[in-house]
Formats: sequence, C-alpha cells, structure tokens
Amino acid sequence: MAKFYEVNEVEERVLLVGIQTNENDDTMRSMKELQELAETAGAISVGHIVQNRNNIHPGHYVGTGKLEEIKEMLYTLDATGIICDDELTPVQLNNLENELQCKVMDRTLVILDIFARRATTSEGKLQVELAQLKYRAARLVGLRNSLSRLGGGIGTRGPGEKKLEMDRRLLRTRISQLKQELENVQRHRNLIRGQRSKSHSKVAAIVGYTNAGKSTLLNVMTGSDVLEEDQLFATLDPTTRMLELPKGQQVMLTDTVGFIRKLPHHLIEAFKSTLEEAKFADVIIHVVDASNPQMDEQMHVVYDTLKQLGVENKKIITVFNKQDKIESPELLKDLKADYVLRISAKTCTGLDELQETLETILLEGQIYLERVYGYDSGSKIQMIREFGRIEEEEYLPEGIAIKAYVPMEIYNKV
Repeated sequence: MAKFYEVNEVEERVLLVGIQTNENDDTMRSMKELQELAETAGAISVGHIVQNRNNIHPGHYVGTGKLEEIKEMLYTLDATGIICDDELTPVQLNNLENELQCKVMDRTLVILDIFARRATTSEGKLQVELAQLKYRAARLVGLRNSLSRLGGGIGTRGPGEKKLEMDRRLLRTRISQLKQELENVQRHRNLIRGQRSKSHSKVAAIVGYTNAGKSTLLNVMTGSDVLEEDQLFATLDPTTRMLELPKGQQVMLTDTVGFIRKLPHHLIEAFKSTLEEAKFADVIIHVVDASNPQMDEQMHVVYDTLKQLGVENKKIITVFNKQDKIESPELLKDLKADYVLRISAKTCTGLDELQETLETILLEGQIYLERVYGYDSGSKIQMIREFGRIEEEEYLPEGIAIKAYVPMEIYNKV
C-alpha cells in the first residue's frame, strides 16, 4: 500500500548574513532587500550580521572566526537557518552546513523559491523549474542533505519535492526536456511577434524594479485585473493588453517580470523568452518607485539588466511613479531616458501625459498623408484608423478627404 507523506509549511526563523567589501558599497541596502525577500518567501528574519572583508571567503563565505559568532547568534535567537546575501558556491554551501549544522540558503535560492510560488502559467512553471534544476545541478553534493528532508520551507517548493534523490544523470535529462519545451514556447512567441509585425501593431514594454508599480500601471491604463500587491515579485507571468490612445491609435502594453539586484543568471537565462518582450518592443516604459530611497540604485539595476538582454536603441519613457507618497518632490532625472514624467498609477495622476507621450513617439515613425478616397475605399480608410492617426476627415461629393499620419509599413497600401 502506498504511503502518503504530509508536507507541512515550516515557519523558518532565519539569520541574514552579508559581506561588505567596500565602505561605500550598498551592502546594507542589499541586506534590507534580502529581509524583504525572506519575508516574501514566508520566513521570519530574527537578525543580521555583516562582516567587513576585502573579499568573500572562498571556503566559508565569511571568515572562520565569524562562524563562531554566527553559531552563537543562531542559538541565542533560536534561528533555524541562515540566508547569505550572495550566491554560494557548492564548496561554501557544504562547508557552512557542516560547520553550522543548520539549513543554509543564499539569495538565489530565496528568489527561486518566490518564483516557484508565483508561477501560474505552464510557461512560467517550466521556466522556474529549469532555473531551479540548473541551480541544484551545480550544487548537487552540497544540497544532498537538504534535498533529502521531507518538510516545507524555502527551497522545497516547485520540483524539489518530487526529485529528492535525483542524480546528475536524471537532472541533465530533465533539464534537456525543459529546454526543448521552452524552445517550443520560444517558437510560439516568435510566431506571435511575426503576426504582430504583419498587423503593424506597436508594442510598449513596461519594465522596472520589482514592486515599482508596473502591474498597477497596466491595470489603470487598460482596465485589466492583473494581481497588485505591495510585495516583491507580486506578478511573475507577463501580461499583454491593448490600449487605445486618445486620438485613436492602438498600442499593446506588456507587463514584464520585475528586476532586482543580483538577479540570478539562472533566471535571466530561463526567462529569456519572457524578458525578450522588452527587446522586441517599440517603446520601453521604465517605471520607477520615486518614493524609494534606493531609487537611483534600482534604476541602475534595470538599465544593467536591459543591457544584458540586448535591449538597445529603444525610445525610453521613464515614469517616476508613486508621487502620492512624496511630500516634497525633488528634481527627478534620468539622463538615459528620452522622456521623463511624474505619475501616480494609484491616483491616476499624469496618465494623460503618458498617453500623449506614447502618441508622440508613435507619430515619429509615421508619414503624413493627405488625399481623397472614393466611397468604395472603406478598407483603406479602416486601415488608416486602425494603424494610423486621422487628423481630419471630411465627406465630400467625390469621396472622403483624409489628413492623417500612417506607419511607413502601410503607406504604400493606402
């Protein structure tokens, strides 16, 4: 008779551990973000410890002397494990578990765990599983003990529970299968993009740091109902909605997964087909949380990630969101953006200006058209309405007089 094991959700009490290699680096801000990640993953942060070192210890992440201090804090604070602020090597992971005799996690594992929670579509689940298995394949020896535990908690969601005793051969086989399935997804996405290109549809990709308000902006502009939460990575799967601008032009808005500092390379690789929505978009809407004191660092992370994805030569609209949370707005700048706006997606402030800016950008790639169409040319006029912008339309005895801007792609057709 088959045995059933009940996997309970464990409330983990974790100690956060970081390394500061330079007095002027952003370690403390990164640690604050690590605490938010841990809480999002369902853990309780009971304390943190930061060591000043010239570089990360290759064997134990922290210095051997600091290990004793961590042991004492684990006992004093009744912590069940530690989370390191950087991605651990297999050697570091194994040594820390042997020395501390507790659960050892790193920033990458926590982010992967959150993604496993948030993935809802089949594509998202495939991408998360691929990223998890690549991470675990590189650390199979170090993770062997933790993978053999039947229990809940960070790092056990997703494919972990059903592959506790998986060896390298099975991992490689499964990774190969996932890559093949994601290649099929990629071909499907390319087919959709090709159809968009044939229909001359314009696309604006909404990008930004996680929890900057991207989903809220998509919702208020298109009337959709994408999940909105004041949490890191509240939404994972991309959503595309059609937006009709005030003067009749249409543009497809695509919400993308949020970026974060030290974003695991496994995720960038696994989510490439999703993140490439920004690469093939006509316009980038960069959403910035203007109320966040780490705003400048977050903007740098976004631009660095876009560079890794090969997103270049795109018109960028930077919108400083959450103006309703700022008591005395300072001069906000983004020298890399073509347009800079202040908005509040929550109160719908500045959205009219954003739509006007989108119209202006779309107009830049269009040709002015002025002619009279016969009354039997309804299909051409409909094409102008759908893909262009009609400035004037007058019904005359001989036909319909049109003054409009149309995309270069359809100019010869109309």
